[in-house]
Amino acid sequence: MTDSVVRASGKRERLSDAAAKVFHEQGVEKTTIADIARAADVPVGNVYYYFKTKDQLVQAAIGAHARTAQEIITVLDRIDAPASRLKALVRGWVEQRDVAARFGCPSGTLATELDKRADGLDRELADVMRGLLEWIDAQFAAMGRSDSRELAVALLAAYQGISLLTNTFRDPAMMAAEGARLERWIDSLVPAT
Repeated sequence: MTDSVVRASGKRERLSDAAAKVFHEQGVEKTTIADIARAADVPVGNVYYYFKTKDQLVQAAIGAHARTAQEIITVLDRIDAPASRLKALVRGWVEQRDVAARFGCPSGTLATELDKRADGLDRELADVMRGLLEWIDAQFAAMGRSDSRELAVALLAAYQGISLLTNTFRDPAMMAAEGARLERWIDSLVPAT
C-alpha cells in the first residue's frame, strides 16, 4: 500500500469520524458539509472528493459508529468472564455521561433522527445497534441464561432510556446511578457456584 493510499484512507476515516461527532452534537439536518470539514480539519473542497452528498456522509458516520462498536467489543472480549464484560460495557457508558448529558447517546440520537427519513439509512444504523445487541445476548447466554435475548434487550433499553433522561435533565449523575444499578443487576444474574 502506498503512502498516498494510506493518507487518503486516513482522511476518509477522519471525515467519517468527524461526521459522526458533528451529527451527534448538532443533528443531521442542522449540520453542513463545511461543519464536518472544519471538525476533520480538511478543506471543504476535499470533502467532495470522498463524499458527493450529505447522505454519503451520514452513511460514513454510520460506518464510524460500526467501527467504534467493533473496537469496544474487541476490547471487552479480552475480559475473561461474560458478566465482567457486561459490567465493563456499562462502565464505558457511564464514563460518557457528560457527553450524554449534553447530546444523548450517539447511536440512539442518530437512530431517532434517521427514523424520520424515508431513505433506509435508519436500517443501516439498526444493523449496527443489532450487532451490539447480539453481542450482549451472547454474554448473557455464556452466563447460562436461557432468557439471554430478553436480558440483552433490557440492558440496551436501560442504557438508551438513561441516555435520554440524562440528556433531558442534563444530569450526568442519573447515568452514574443507573450504571451502578445495572452492575448490581448483572451481578444478581450470575449463577451461584
